[in-house]
Amino acid sequence: MASTYSFDIVSDFDRQELVNAIDQTQREVKTRYDLKTTDTEIELGEDNITINTDSEFTLQTVHTVLQQKAVKRNLSLKIFDYGKIESASGSRVRQVITLKKGISKEIGKDITKLLRDELKKVQGSIQGDAVRVSSKSKDDLQEAIALIKNQDWPVALQFTNYR
Repeated sequence: MASTYSFDIVSDFDRQELVNAIDQTQREVKTRYDLKTTDTEIELGEDNITINTDSEFTLQTVHTVLQQKAVKRNLSLKIFDYGKIESASGSRVRQVITLKKGISKEIGKDITKLLRDELKKVQGSIQGDAVRVSSKSKDDLQEAIALIKNQDWPVALQFTNYR
């Protein structure tokens, strides 16, 4: 039996689910009567999504469709970091949506500080872009998960490697 138990807090998303959500969005854009003639392009890059369309109104509509498809595929909307809307050639607009992945140092510090202040028997440590939480009791780890879930963090958090 292990003397200490632990789990990792990470901020990640299922890339294949994102690919599927974007594919569904593209199909809906091509078939919807109000978006069919806009010649909208949605491109998935390594760490961003680029939307190129004919107006800001159409861009907002595409955002709505993309968000609906992402939610249906259990993707958090916190992974999307919407950039500035830019003018593109031919009176079109372009927007780059950065995909947020990993926990920043500041958020990691906030998580470990919250654990230190609220739960005395739990230790949190920052390990790269994840936070490892350890304790001698599984019950304390369950309390830590509940405490972290009750907070509103600027990134989507998942709990992995529970052992």
